[in-house]
Amino acid sequence: MPKESLGRIFERFYRVDKGRSKKQGGTGLGLSIVKHIVNFYHGTITVESTIDVGTEFMVKIPVQGKTL
Repeated sequence: MPKESLGRIFERFYRVDKGRSKKQGGTGLGLSIVKHIVNFYHGTITVESTIDVGTEFMVKIPVQGKTL
């Protein structure tokens, strides 16, 4: 995923690959929903990406004073 996209991937309806059709799936809502859920539980979500290698998402949600 290009670095310039990382700042926008949690926006509703944002798609990194504009060429994808609806037949191929994806509405651009998934990561936005995940971020809202994580925020609701006072957690954090971060992302690291390297083109042609992969993308890693880290979600931390505090549980009874601890972070899992």
